[in-house]
Amino acid sequence: MRYVLAAAGIFGLDAWLKQRMDQNLKPGVERPVLKGRVILRKYYNKGAALDALDRWPGVVKGVSATVLMLLCAFGLAFGKKEKGGFRLGFSMVIGGGASNLWDRWKLGHVVDYFSFQSRFPRIRRIVFNLSDMCIFLGTLLMAVFHKK
Repeated sequence: MRYVLAAAGIFGLDAWLKQRMDQNLKPGVERPVLKGRVILRKYYNKGAALDALDRWPGVVKGVSATVLMLLCAFGLAFGKKEKGGFRLGFSMVIGGGASNLWDRWKLGHVVDYFSFQSRFPRIRRIVFNLSDMCIFLGTLLMAVFHKK
């Protein structure tokens, strides 16, 4: 039950953050925070990661929904065999994926809202949201804690 609550918490917190950023940040405005290491900025991503397939948002919606459903089925079928680290990672992926999928269906795009300061312009241009971080870190946890 705690892993379901973790996924729901990620979904809710990111939805709240996306709404706040969408209301309070104007497009093109950058606001440095955390001693300039993080930059708040609003970006609407109609595609997948790094705007991949942004010309086909319907395809991205369908693939995202299919992958999320398959992950949920996988979790129901095999999740009880896994340990806590794997389950936590799985709940992070599900919560983050569901939040981004909700945006795609509700808004037609995903609201991204922060970047990392970097001396490399390509890195600095990438805009993330909490769900993206949870998907990345959750996948890492799943790989590290997967039973072999």
